[in-house]
Amino acid sequence: MEEPRKRARPGRSPAPAGRTARPRQAEVARLAGVSQATVSLVLADKRQGPAISEETRRKVLEAARSLGYVPDPAARRLAAARNNLLGVFSFTATFPTDVQHSYYPFLVGVEREAAERGYDLVLFTGSSTGGAGAAGPDALSRVRLADGCLFLGRHAPVEELGRLVADGFPVVHLGRRDEPAGLHWVGADYVSAAREVVGHLAGLGHRRMVLIREDDEAPASTDRERGFAEGLEAVGHGSVFRSADPERDLTPERLRSWLADGVTAFVAEETDTGAAWRALRRAAADAGIECPRDASLALLGSPPADLADGPEPTGFDIPRTRLGAAAVRMLAALVAGEEATEPLVACTFRPGATSGPPPGAEDH
Repeated sequence: MEEPRKRARPGRSPAPAGRTARPRQAEVARLAGVSQATVSLVLADKRQGPAISEETRRKVLEAARSLGYVPDPAARRLAAARNNLLGVFSFTATFPTDVQHSYYPFLVGVEREAAERGYDLVLFTGSSTGGAGAAGPDALSRVRLADGCLFLGRHAPVEELGRLVADGFPVVHLGRRDEPAGLHWVGADYVSAAREVVGHLAGLGHRRMVLIREDDEAPASTDRERGFAEGLEAVGHGSVFRSADPERDLTPERLRSWLADGVTAFVAEETDTGAAWRALRRAAADAGIECPRDASLALLGSPPADLADGPEPTGFDIPRTRLGAAAVRMLAALVAGEEATEPLVACTFRPGATSGPPPGAEDH
């Protein structure tokens, strides 16, 4: 006996033939040519926040119907429990609210993007009295008061972050991190940026360079070192000086020794402490090295605020405001239960005034 055909429910398009998995909002977004955040707002029929044109709404709804998209009831229940709060937690010793702090531009991007998406921000300052872990092993548990949390800082407690990730709590780290597994992050393309800076120095004639960096395994530092090495592969020789305390260990005598060995350019990494660049500037001044006449200097990032009054260093600028906005987009997607990917953000090369041809180049 022939089985009766199942009738489609009114107002719902049948799923495409051969499909077994539930369509996702990401697929609707791709078909409609819009962002996942826009799809989420249209399908939830939310009118607050960014203005969405009727034409865009029509495209989203048509794409959803053609794919047979049906909202996940479990996700809807979770969404209903949200309070539209995003947390921001810093692992620096003082929360970056000073406009001269290197993290401040990140917060500008975070605030603007959060406001556009209808979120309020909660600033968790438990680390402000002594850095990460100062408030005890469960210092991060408070962030669960928000719908999700954005973390800033080089040295974050892997175990505590891993617990949040394992529990399915939406977490995004601002800056590349390899641990814990499964942690979402947004970051700048430091490899390409560092390679470009070294290429610029090589184009001026430099063939022997030294990279000065802090002695840790922060992914941002390893990315810069990788770009430094790649930039020198075909043109010269480079060495790396690592120190837990560059301002103590990078002495004028050491710089003079490198110059005597034929080094003509020094490159420092930028960190939230600014220690490497500050140490390089001080050692060069104490050694009587005039830049760029005697040696060229470059900074893989932007100078610390207290050194901003000196010559603009050759290097690159980190797109901090754009990174902050990208982190919020990713976090909002995770809170909505959607796929979350953001490309690496390109840095902007800065010619600066601290680099020039190596000594004696004009004689050849």
